[in-house]
Amino acid sequence: MPNRTAFFISDGTGITAETFGNAILAQFEAPVRRVRLPFLDNVDKAHQAVRQINHTAEIEGKRPLVFTTVVNMEVLRVVKENCQGMILDMFGTFVEPLETELGIKSNHRVGRFSDVSKSEAYHNRIEAINFSLAHDDGQSHKDLQESDVILVGVSRSGKTPTSLYLAMQHGLKASNYPLIPEDFERRKLPPALVPHRKKLFGLTIAPERLAEIRNERRPNSRYASLDNCRAEVSEAEAMMRREGIRWLSTTTKSIEEIATTILQEIRPERLAY
Repeated sequence: MPNRTAFFISDGTGITAETFGNAILAQFEAPVRRVRLPFLDNVDKAHQAVRQINHTAEIEGKRPLVFTTVVNMEVLRVVKENCQGMILDMFGTFVEPLETELGIKSNHRVGRFSDVSKSEAYHNRIEAINFSLAHDDGQSHKDLQESDVILVGVSRSGKTPTSLYLAMQHGLKASNYPLIPEDFERRKLPPALVPHRKKLFGLTIAPERLAEIRNERRPNSRYASLDNCRAEVSEAEAMMRREGIRWLSTTTKSIEEIATTILQEIRPERLAY
């Protein structure tokens, strides 16, 4: 059972507080219950959050951990003056020293998604997501040349989630294209991919893990059989070696690790954060 509660509070979505806080908490093996409290954009909401945090402190008999990215000074003051938790103010820790170092004041913008209607980067990100959805699993060859990266590999090797992660997190137009038995019989790349060889990045996976994943989708089928998975993975990896395609195994890697490796390899000029 969790022995401590961590609150992630923000006057925006709370995603930054939660991401940063979880990265820190991952360094400790203590079980933690996590609670996100987003959109604390006025004093009333701040008082409500403080009451919830203090109630948790009374029940658990321990100070909750409070990760905050609140930039509204009035709201932050309510939290700091009344909260019984251990407050970890990430903006205060990093923004204030940077203001001193740079000699300028920060814009105190609430979150990365503020003023989205005016943000070119946000619209580019949405365009990238739509592009990646339209070019998922080889659905469309149209405008394939606009791809920042084209992921190739056997079915269920992690191409779709990686494509969407690259689009959502980094604004990249990521297509993905399955390698199928017909490609292995021809011993050639699908014709649609040949002109874009420099943008290709391969994903592979251990056959045993692939069989487990495919059996969840189509149990007891030839598609999911271990022998078939071994044959497809072997042929796909052989093709990648022949064609000089950069590739990695997704077997033990998270989507974040896979995406980071791809970014290091392809180094796209257009990259959003």
